Amino acid sequence: MKVLIAGAGRLGTQIAQVLSVARNDVTLVEYDDDRVAELGDLPHVRLVAGDACEPALLEHAGALACDLVIAATGRDEDNLVISLLAKRQFGVGRVAARVNEEENAWLFDLRWGVDVAVPAATPLISLIEEATGATDTVALLRLSKAGVEVIETAITEESRAAGLRLGEIELPAGTVVATVVRDGRPTVPGPEVQLLPGDELLLVSHEATEQEIHAAFQ
Repeated sequence: MKVLIAGAGRLGTQIAQVLSVARNDVTLVEYDDDRVAELGDLPHVRLVAGDACEPALLEHAGALACDLVIAATGRDEDNLVISLLAKRQFGVGRVAARVNEEENAWLFDLRWGVDVAVPAATPLISLIEEATGATDTVALLRLSKAGVEVIETAITEESRAAGLRLGEIELPAGTVVATVVRDGRPTVPGPEVQLLPGDELLLVSHEATEQEIHAAFQ
């Protein structure tokens, strides 16, 4: 599946990492040059700098060939413009948009090209399931026929993984760490990343159970 995500904040970056780990073709668009530089190279994610509210930028980022567009910026007005362009100008089959301010939720419907409106407080996994759920080509995220599950776990003061590097932790078979979130910022999960209390981990697995994954860290 070809996915374009607008907004490389915490939410957009996490979605991009999860969907790329699940072997989707993911492009992440971000307006802030400093944020683009901060992210550097995300594994298996194409990072495009520019304003996703501009039709030319969306076309350059591959909107014409996308199966799914997710508008995940922190501004509702931008998410609505991106959604409308994706649906009306580029004919994207499925468009999901983040609703940052509850009072704006009534705007997020098909009139603005939005197939799925997701409140900002929605858990990441639920958001992805909502965004991708009606796309026939998707085979990921808790779909039994795909056998892929996304699992979240947190590092506490009592966790045996606290202070260890990712490379020192024996993960269950078929399990990959998609991202480590620290102080609200996702980081690339290399083997040298040291886990600290307060870290949140997002893992993708097609073999291990949730209990087995938690046991590896807790």
